[in-house]
Formats: sequence, structure tokens, C-alpha cells
Amino acid sequence: MTQETSAPVVDDARRAQIVAVLVDAFADLMASDADAFRTKFRKMAADPFAFYRGSACLFYADLADAEDRWSDEQTSRTWIHGDLHAANFGSYMDGSGRIVFDVNDFDESYLGHLSWDLRRFCASFALLAWRKALSDDAISVLLRVYLEAYLDQVRLFAATSEDREFTLDRHNTSGAVLDLVLATAEQTRISLLDRLTVVEDHQRRFADTSRHRRLEGDERAEVLAAVAAYRETVPQSKRRREVAYDVKDVVGTGGFGIGSAGLPAYTVLLEGYDQALENDVVLSLKQAAQAAPSRIVTDPEVRALFQHEGERTVAAQRAMQSHASPFLGHTVIRGVGFLVSELSPYEEDLDWEELTEPDEIAPVVAQLGRATAKIHCIGDADADHAAVDLQVEDAVLTMVGDRQEELIADLTAFAHAYAAQARADHRSFVDAFRAGEIPGISSSGDHPLS
Repeated sequence: MTQETSAPVVDDARRAQIVAVLVDAFADLMASDADAFRTKFRKMAADPFAFYRGSACLFYADLADAEDRWSDEQTSRTWIHGDLHAANFGSYMDGSGRIVFDVNDFDESYLGHLSWDLRRFCASFALLAWRKALSDDAISVLLRVYLEAYLDQVRLFAATSEDREFTLDRHNTSGAVLDLVLATAEQTRISLLDRLTVVEDHQRRFADTSRHRRLEGDERAEVLAAVAAYRETVPQSKRRREVAYDVKDVVGTGGFGIGSAGLPAYTVLLEGYDQALENDVVLSLKQAAQAAPSRIVTDPEVRALFQHEGERTVAAQRAMQSHASPFLGHTVIRGVGFLVSELSPYEEDLDWEELTEPDEIAPVVAQLGRATAKIHCIGDADADHAAVDLQVEDAVLTMVGDRQEELIADLTAFAHAYAAQARADHRSFVDAFRAGEIPGISSSGDHPLS
């Protein structure tokens, strides 16, 4: 993409670039599971927002050589979410047992420019709001609400040393966010177990479904060994003493979500908080992929911080969530890093479908701004991992200075321009996919049944 004020680029060169970036990012996984990526790309073809969600690699390729007026020596190497779009927020039960509203899905988290998160969110919101037929003026007003709330929360963090205890919960949320928090608290562990498992001969195991693949011989032994190794990556201070971590069952599964196509995954059933069958715990073991921002962050010192992508994902999540899940950890299977996390019944994504009018959306984006500030400001020198050795809130305020209006205007202009580019890119991607231009993906499987 060129300058922020220019018209979207729609030509053969841009179409070829889109294909090249996607192939470069996903070539190995596409080769190992072309069908999974064909499904992923069909989901991305649904609309511009779905395309944007699945193409973080393209976003960072576009930023690689772009001037960043909102980054300096300090704010260019801090923890960032990496894929901060409007659908990556939701509620969950944190490690202290509270139902909170927060950013979720840290698969793309890395060390980079804080402004990249703000740009990615703002562009995603402009896309989402365009789909709701909001005017450009209304979108600009709502982006102002988000950015002002972000900076206000940063200032609040600068005035306190208790930033890691800040949460958005039932006591300080409102509107759709509060509704989500309250609804999450009504979920039950047994409902999740009933959906995934069956009880036979007084023992619980995974149900035999098309999604579950039974493991045999060496593969089963490898996964069991990986689970045993995972336990050692859960700090003693966070380990649940009442959970035995004994494996009751294990199955192979597919990748999760639009961003995880082709990634090997396993699901593990653990003996739960006691021997009652209703308290068993379900773990997800998912191969961790390269973080999208790492494609343009070339500092070898950053890459050397982590042994593998699973460890990197866990370090990022623990840094940006003050009370991460006690089941969060990592392991290695066949030399590849895996992320291990609980499949919790107490997790719900923010649903934008019923949010249609600006007066309904404004309090939501304000709370998203505060959640964004939280992950940035607690993932600093106060976090467990030593990757960041500064106070982010102070660095942000120094970088912005008296330029708040300039920052809001600049990021708003970027959001409108990049959203327009993403809409054009979506059409180019669909055309390329339909024309069979994505090697190994769109060249087969498109023939009608005879």
C-alpha cells in the first residue's frame, strides 16, 4: 500500500503481491494440509472483514517499509498483540477466578511497535463499521472514542503502581460488554464436557466424532510424553494443586479458527479438580505458528528470546494478561513448539452482530480502548518475562506528548485508507482464488460433481 491518502491499489501487481505474501507465509502448512487451507481461504472470501482477519501477514508486509510517526526507540520494542482486530475481544475466567473482559487470541503476539496494534484495530473497525453501513464521519467519531479511551487509561496507569490488578469486569463495564461478562458467568463446565465427551463404564472419554481422531502407537506415546513435559512449563505458583494432570483420554483434532488452518492439534482430557466426572479438564495442544509481526521484525535478539513459537505465545500471553489461566503452558512434539491451553467453558467472544447504531457501539469501543491499553501497559518491566525493561505507560505518554489530536487524525486517516485497500484486496484475492492462481490450493477441488 502507498500513502495513506491515496486511492486503493487495484492492479495485477497488487493481486500478485497478495498471492505471493499468502504463499510465503503459509507455504509449509499449505503443503501439509491443502484441504484445510482451501477451507480457510473460502472463509476469508466471505467478506472483506473475514479476509482481513485471515491475512495479518499482508498487513505487516504493507507496514514493512512504511514510516511510523508513532514509534520511537522505546515504543518500538514492547509486547504487542499482533492481530488486534475487532473480533479478538471477549470474556473469560482469569487465573484468579474472576470473569473479565479482555483481548484474546495471542497467537500472533510479538515484540514490535505499539502503534501497529492501534493501526490494525482501527482499520478492522473501519471495515466492520462499513459492513454496517455507518458513514465515514460516524466511523471517525467512534475511532476517536477508542483512541481517547486508550490514552486516558494509559494516563491512569502512569499514576498508579497497581496496573496489573486492573480488570474490566462486572463492576466497571456497561452495555454489551457487561451483558457478555454476566452471560459468561452462567456457563458450566458440565455443558462443555457433555458436548465433547461421553461416559461409559463410569469413565469419561472423548466422543467418537468426525472431528476426533483416535491416536495409535508412537503418536499417542509422543503426545502423552508432550503432556508430561508441558506440566513443567506451568509455574509452581500457578499450578492447581487440586488437579492431578492425569490423562484420561487424548484425540487428534484439526486446527481452530480462521487463523489456524493446517496446524496439527490434539485435545486432552485430564482428571479434574476431584474424582467427580463433572469436573474433568479439557486441554488443547495446538502447533504454534510464526507470528505475523516477526516477518518484519528482524532483530536477532528478539528471535533468540524464545526456544520455539509455543514458548513465545505463552510468554506473550502471561505478560499481557495479569492473571493468565493456570493451565497455560507449552510443549514440543516432533521438534515443533505447541501451545497448551484449557478449553474453558467460561469464554465468550464479543458478538458485533446486534451492535448496529453508533450510540450502542460507542461505549463498547471505549472499553476496547481501555482493554488495549491494559495489555500494552502491563506487558512491561513489571511482567514476569524480561523481554521488556521499561514502563510502557511512561514511554507512550512521552512519545505522544502534546500530539494527541495529531495521533487521532493520523490513525483515523490510516484506518479509512487501509479499510478501503482491504476491500479492494478482498476482491483481488477472491478473483485470484477463483482463477486458480494460488499454488496448491485453488488448482483443485473446484470441479463440480459429475
